[in-house]
Amino acid sequence: MSKKEKKKIELPIRKEVKTFQEFLKEKFGDAFNVGSKKKVTTDEKSERDIYANAQSLLKYKDDEIAVELSHVTKNYKKGRGIFDITFRVPKGKTFGYCGTNGAGKTTTLRTMMGFIKPDEGTVKVMGMDAWKNAEKIKPLVGYLPGEIAFPQLEHGSDFLKVQAEMIGLNDMSKAERIINMMQLDPTANLKRMSKGMKQKTAIVAAFMNSPEIIILDEPTTGLDPLMREAFVNLIKEEKARGATIIMSNHMFDELEETCDYVAFIKDGYIVDIVDMDSIHARKFKEYTIRFQTQEDYKAFNLKKIKGVKVLYDVGAKDTYVIQIPIEMTDALFEELSKHNIRSIKEVQYTLQEYFEENVIGGNK
Repeated sequence: MSKKEKKKIELPIRKEVKTFQEFLKEKFGDAFNVGSKKKVTTDEKSERDIYANAQSLLKYKDDEIAVELSHVTKNYKKGRGIFDITFRVPKGKTFGYCGTNGAGKTTTLRTMMGFIKPDEGTVKVMGMDAWKNAEKIKPLVGYLPGEIAFPQLEHGSDFLKVQAEMIGLNDMSKAERIINMMQLDPTANLKRMSKGMKQKTAIVAAFMNSPEIIILDEPTTGLDPLMREAFVNLIKEEKARGATIIMSNHMFDELEETCDYVAFIKDGYIVDIVDMDSIHARKFKEYTIRFQTQEDYKAFNLKKIKGVKVLYDVGAKDTYVIQIPIEMTDALFEELSKHNIRSIKEVQYTLQEYFEENVIGGNK
C-alpha cells in the first residue's frame, strides 16, 4: 500500500465496541463529559489515549468554562448533521475543530451562535443557553462565518463602521491596526473584492472590539501564505489577551501553532479530542541519522542504547530513522561521536502525524 493510500480517512468499526459515551461513563463516571456516540474500540491504546485527554480537561471547574456543548444533535437526515456532540472549551483557551467539508464543523459553530436550535442537547456560552439568550451572547462574541455575505454597502470601511455602531464600538484603533496587519484596503468596493479581501474585512470585524469569545469558521480560506502568517500572529495576540477562541480549520500547521485542544469530527461525530501538550511534550524524540560511509553505518551499534526503536532502516543511503526516549538522548550522541556522521536531523512530531496514527490508524 502506498503512503497516499494509507492517509485516506477510513474509520471502519471493529466487532468488539462500545459507544464513546458508554466507555467514558464506565471509566470516569459523570465527572467527564467529552465524547460522542461514535463507536470506538476499547483496546489498551484507546483507553490510554482517552484517559490522558480526560485528565487534561477534568482540571477545569464549571465557572472556568466559556462554551459547553452537551449531547447536541442536529439531524438533517440522510446521515447529515451533528450527533451527540459533547465538549467544553475553557476560558482563555484556543480550541481547534478539524474535519473535512461536510463533517459538521459549521453546524456546530452555528449552534454556539444561536443561529440553529439543536434537536437535542444544550449549548451554553458563558453559562447562558445559546438559543434562548442569543441576543445577550452576541455582544460577547466575535464571529467569522464560513460564507461571507455583506449587506448592500459600497465600501469595506462602510461595513466596518456599521458593525462598530451595532456593537457600540467607538474606538477604531484596533480595527486600523488589524487593517494594517492584514494589508487590507478598506476603501475597496465590497462587490469587487476578491475572496481574500472579503476574508480580511470579515476578520477585522470579528476582532476589532476585543470580544471575550471569538468563533471562526475556516478563517484563513482565501488568504495567501503571508497573510496566513499574519493571521496566526493575530491569534497569538488574542490568546495573550485572554480571549477564548474556537476555530474550525483543516490546516494542521495552523491548528498546531495556535491551539490548546483540537477536536476531530467526521460524519457529524467527534472521533477524538487531543490536548496539544501531548503533541508538544512527548516522551520520545525521533532522529534521521545519515552516516558518512557504509562502514560507519554498519558499525553503529543500536543495541548499546536502551529503548531505541528503528522506524526506518535505509541501508542503501546509510541512514537510520530512530525513535528514542528523551532521557537517552545523551547516550545516543555519545555513541554517535564514535562514528563519522554526514547529517543528523530531529524529526518533529506533528498534529498531522497524531491524526494519522491515532484517528485514522487507531480506528482501523
